Amino acid sequence: MDFVLALHSHLPYVLHHGRWPHGSDWLCEAALDTYLPLLERLRGLATDGVPAPVTIGFTPVLANQLASPDFARELEAYFDQRLAACDQAPSSLATTGDTALLPLVAFWRTRLTRLRHLFQSIDADLVSAFRALEEAGHIEIIGSAATHGYLPLLARDESIRLQLALGRAEHRRLFGRAPTGCWLPECAYRPRGPWQPLPDEASAGVRPGTEEHLTAAGFRYFFTDAHLAAAGQALGIYEDIPLGAERFDAERHQPGSHPSGPSPVSRSPYQAYRVAADRRSGSVAAFVRDPRSSMQVWSRHEGYPGDEWYLEFHKIRWPGGLKLWRVSGADVDLGGKRPYEPQAAQDRAAGHAAHFAGLLAGVAADAPKTATGVIAAPFDTELFGHWWFEGVDFLAALYRRLHDRSAVRPVTASQHLARHPARTGVRLAAGSWGVNGDYSMWLNERTLWTWRRLWALEHAFWDAAPGALASAGARPVLAQAARELLLAQASDWQFIISTGAVADYAERRFALHCGDAEQLVAALAPGAPAAALEGSQRLAEALGRRDDVFPDVLPSVAAALPGA
Repeated sequence: MDFVLALHSHLPYVLHHGRWPHGSDWLCEAALDTYLPLLERLRGLATDGVPAPVTIGFTPVLANQLASPDFARELEAYFDQRLAACDQAPSSLATTGDTALLPLVAFWRTRLTRLRHLFQSIDADLVSAFRALEEAGHIEIIGSAATHGYLPLLARDESIRLQLALGRAEHRRLFGRAPTGCWLPECAYRPRGPWQPLPDEASAGVRPGTEEHLTAAGFRYFFTDAHLAAAGQALGIYEDIPLGAERFDAERHQPGSHPSGPSPVSRSPYQAYRVAADRRSGSVAAFVRDPRSSMQVWSRHEGYPGDEWYLEFHKIRWPGGLKLWRVSGADVDLGGKRPYEPQAAQDRAAGHAAHFAGLLAGVAADAPKTATGVIAAPFDTELFGHWWFEGVDFLAALYRRLHDRSAVRPVTASQHLARHPARTGVRLAAGSWGVNGDYSMWLNERTLWTWRRLWALEHAFWDAAPGALASAGARPVLAQAARELLLAQASDWQFIISTGAVADYAERRFALHCGDAEQLVAALAPGAPAAALEGSQRLAEALGRRDDVFPDVLPSVAAALPGA
């Protein structure tokens, strides 16, 4: 049976929007904890001749940031800050009597120095480094919507087409080839049918299903949660979590506990299905998330990340931000955490990799015996390394365990489909991989105001776009308005508001991008005075320096218009 590990890398746009705690440091932390260690391990496996055919996605908004010279400067400053913390820690620990923690300071200094050398050796270009792995045939890089917009809740099909078309164009620009697969933001899907997101909203009539948009954009496959294919219960996502680890933990739900009444397991998750609205629209393949393997890795309560020997995420030494303690136990409060032991943690990661390899073999043995079987295990990339510190080492050990095993064959998603095209059709239900398996994590009483504002902005933008595209003076304004609209559409803002963690930050960022887009769009409206356009040209230029993404956005705007 084939095994597809899919990693989804995403952060909203944070460059030029402050540093700590939710600005560029958020991006730097992900790079230092996850992206650089993952690159290091994948290169090491390739050197050793161990196949590690990860299917990994980088959202275009994240890839734009990783490719920015400003990010390179920010990460160098971040390295300086962390190494300075290592310099200052010994005297401080001696003062507090915590000298037993001194070896951990040396551990961090060695790690930081090694990863800094790696970053410099790739010319501070993570995008090109992962691109080289794909070009050498080691991994597959998939695409996504431009800014991780929650596609089923966008008011205009033009907005969905723009998210996907621009996402595909930016992927081609940055990674050198068009992506075959697409990571649907939040695994959110909507079938063809009438669109009426709220009872008091007028119906927009019948709108295309998500699979139709994917097919039109040129994608061949995506990933879906098991309950959407009636292949398992909705796992949901853990709510009480820090910013940057949004999808770490799965909630446990008993059968029938959801108000919507999730379907019992009735369809195998161990094959790729063909999804099509009708014969005329074409089709894409859907890989179904395997509940068994996902829970084992995803859940801090039932899975590996909560092991007592692993690094504790929540206890951080200030100033400096060093983490020097281990989980110590499920019921141990922060004051009782014991010192971290790196070697013991590495041994546990190797043991858990062996256990997971056995679990996959068990899944393969229990699954229906077909030649087209596949175990799909999709996760957020940032789970590995950032939230679960030893997670990247777990992945490397897992691929070494699977090397030359016959029961489970690691492959990329495209490799599986090349040998086993999806032929069995399936109709997916509307939903996501969020809490309750539906849209409620993103559309609820706390976030409704964001959608009402965003929907009005969408209509205004698309009403103004055709005329602005025809005017040379208006085109730069339209381009920046599109960037601000796209940034406002990021699903991160509603998610953060719903979790209650730093909701004020998400509200400010959402309002900022909406307000700027509204001002620019107003100057493009028919009958707007010439002075308004002139002022908006200056505003667009200033905003372009702050929100420096998607340099060639207008062709995708034009392609998203009806009849294009």
